[in-house]
Amino acid sequence: MKLSGQKAEAFIRAPDPAMRAILVFGPDNGLVRERAVKLAKTVLADLNDPFRVAELTAAALKDDPARLADEAAAMALTGGRRVVMVRDAGDTLSSLFQSFLDNPSGDAMVVVEASELGPRSSLRKLFEGAANAVALASYADEGASLQQVIAEELKVSGLTAEADAMSFLMDHLGGDRRLTRSELQKLALYMGGPGRISLEDAIACIGDTAALSMDDLSLATADGDHGTAQRVLDRLTREGTSPVAVLRALSRHFQRLHLAAGTMAMGKSADQAMNALKPPVIFKAADRFRRQLSRWSAERAGQALERLIEAEMDCKSTGMPATEICSRVIMTLCRAAGRSK
Repeated sequence: MKLSGQKAEAFIRAPDPAMRAILVFGPDNGLVRERAVKLAKTVLADLNDPFRVAELTAAALKDDPARLADEAAAMALTGGRRVVMVRDAGDTLSSLFQSFLDNPSGDAMVVVEASELGPRSSLRKLFEGAANAVALASYADEGASLQQVIAEELKVSGLTAEADAMSFLMDHLGGDRRLTRSELQKLALYMGGPGRISLEDAIACIGDTAALSMDDLSLATADGDHGTAQRVLDRLTREGTSPVAVLRALSRHFQRLHLAAGTMAMGKSADQAMNALKPPVIFKAADRFRRQLSRWSAERAGQALERLIEAEMDCKSTGMPATEICSRVIMTLCRAAGRSK
């Protein structure tokens, strides 16, 4: 069974015990982990209980395929239902889970974590098509969902964000749920207590940390500096940043270029156009952004946005390697920047 949106959230809060295995997958590793933990905690609050929780890796199951059924069927010495959590799953485990779902044993909740799985993934197809399993896609926070995550995390510390501070936070967070929460917790410590977060507060605490690599990549791409852009992309990939999160960061940058270029087309100066952006361009990047406006007209920036949207759709639908799709569109945009003078 396949669930998304509000149905997925409702299932996570109260999972159907008839679902013998739950696959949580997607490019946002932090969100995947958070959802898996929430599911497990509907069975027991303390996930450190060695008698009721078993954590397995894909490598361990390859070495000992029978262990999945054994752990699912095992009885807890202290009583109560058990949880079996499988990390780093992929298509190599498809046949193992097919056998398990065909003849499930025990009553344990089996929660399976995986990174991005394309529509052609055999593991994803198995869980989506099974009557006793469910697949939950987990994509990076954006728009209203990101704003809700930020507001909820700040509320824990009695904090609210002013409108321009919220805009800044939404532009600089969201690629990974775990990183988003970590940065917001750091911001709460910086504030020192309940109150309202100003744009200056947000920039002082987050501007040079959470999105530094993303900003480096966006600026290098719009500059036409392919060598630097590729090096930053390689670093982000090694750190586990999903290609979709990278593409969305690039889209945000080119959307700001598009808005500023449109303002200039109406007779405003580059500085006036930049100051009109919410949040405004940070000081250290102002000169580069101003130069980029001479390269990217509103029309050209709009074409760049179209390419980025197409690339994100390709990552989700074609089954092609997402990192290669991302690298290719960055190269294309860098070439376009060099031709746009």
